[in-house]
Amino acid sequence: MTEAVIISTARTPIGRARKGSLVSLDAFDLAEVVVPAVLERSGVPARDVDSLVLAEAYQGGGVIARNIAVRLGLDDIAGVATNQHCAGGLSAVAIAAGSVRAGMDKVVIAGGTESLSNSAMTTTRKGADGQPVTWVSASHPESPEAPAFDMSITVGENTARELGLTRLDVDEWAVYSHAQAIASIDGGYFTEQIVPVPVPQPDGSTRLFDTDEFPRRGTTVEGLAQLRLLHPELPNPTVTAGNAAGLNDAAAAVTVASDEYAEAHGLRPLARIRSWASVGVAPALTGLGPSLAIPKALDRAGLTLADIDLFEVNEAFCSVPVATIRKLGIRPEIVNINGSGASLGHPIAATGARMVVTMVAELRRRGNALGVVSMCAGGGMGAAMVIEAL
Repeated sequence: MTEAVIISTARTPIGRARKGSLVSLDAFDLAEVVVPAVLERSGVPARDVDSLVLAEAYQGGGVIARNIAVRLGLDDIAGVATNQHCAGGLSAVAIAAGSVRAGMDKVVIAGGTESLSNSAMTTTRKGADGQPVTWVSASHPESPEAPAFDMSITVGENTARELGLTRLDVDEWAVYSHAQAIASIDGGYFTEQIVPVPVPQPDGSTRLFDTDEFPRRGTTVEGLAQLRLLHPELPNPTVTAGNAAGLNDAAAAVTVASDEYAEAHGLRPLARIRSWASVGVAPALTGLGPSLAIPKALDRAGLTLADIDLFEVNEAFCSVPVATIRKLGIRPEIVNINGSGASLGHPIAATGARMVVTMVAELRRRGNALGVVSMCAGGGMGAAMVIEAL
C-alpha cells in the first residue's frame, strides 16, 4: 500500500491576536510566508506539487490556498479550502494524506492559516426591512446547555463538569503548559520549525518576528487564582482567561508525499502519517471529542494507547486535556510536553497543522517513534492523527 509521508514542515511563530506582532498581517500574508518555506525545505520541484490545501476559519470564505498559489507564481497548482473549525489544519493534512494514499496525488502541501487580528466581518440581509446586519456562522444550533457563541460554557465548563474537574485541576494544567512552552522556547526546540516573519514597522523598517510570544513566564497557580471567573453564576465554575486558549495569529504547513515519490527522488521523509479519525459528539460534550477520536485513530493504525510515546491534546480549555487524560488513562507526563493552546496559543485554522509540525520535530528530537495529536472542534467534533517518526 502506498504510504503518506511528511517530507518537510514549517510554521510561523505564533502571535498574540489584536495586540501582538502579527496584527498588521492577514491570513493571506501569513500563508505567503509559510507555503514557499515548506516547499523549499522539501526539495520538491514546484512542478511536482499536485495541490495546496489550506484550512481557514474566520476569513470570510473564498479559497486562500488558490490565492497564494497564484501569488507565488504557482499557477498550475490547484487550491482547496477546508474548514473543520479548530481541527481545520489537521483535516487539511488528513485530506492530503488520503489523496496520496489513494494514488490520486503524489505531492500535496497542506496546513492552515489564521489571522484572528484581521478576521472578516460578514453581513446578511436579515435585519429590519432586509437591511444588512453583522452575521457569524454558528458552529451548531443554539441551546441553553451549549451556547453557540460561548465556548467557555460549551467546551470549558461542560467538560470540567462531566469529569468533576475543579478550578485547581485546570489551573495546575495551565501552569504546566506555560512552563513546558517556555522550556521549549529556551531550549531552542522550536527554532527549526519556525519561519521568521518580516513584519513592517510604522517607521518603514522591517522587524523579523521569530519567537512565539504568547507563553507567559512565571505563571503560577497563585497568580491564576486571582483571575476573574468567566461564569461565576455557574455551580463550581472553573474557566478563566488563564486556563483557556488564546486568540492568536499564525500559519503552518507540511509537505505530504507518497513513499514511492520520496524514494524515487532521493528525499528522506521525516515521518509517516499512520492514521487519522474524526468523530461527532453532542455539542454540549465537545470537549470530550479527543477521548473518542484518539481510540478511533489508534484502532485504524492497529495500535493501542500503550504504543504511543507522546500526545498533544489541544488546550482549547485546559479541561480538555485533563479530561482526555482521565478518561483514557494516559500518563500526564507524555502529554503537551511543548505546551499547547493555553500557552503557545490557538490560531484556529492553523493549530492542527502546527501540532503536526511540532509533534514531528519533538518525536525526532527525542528519538521516539509514535505520537498522537488531537483536539476538539466547535459544533461537537473531535479529531486525531497518529504520526510515526522516521
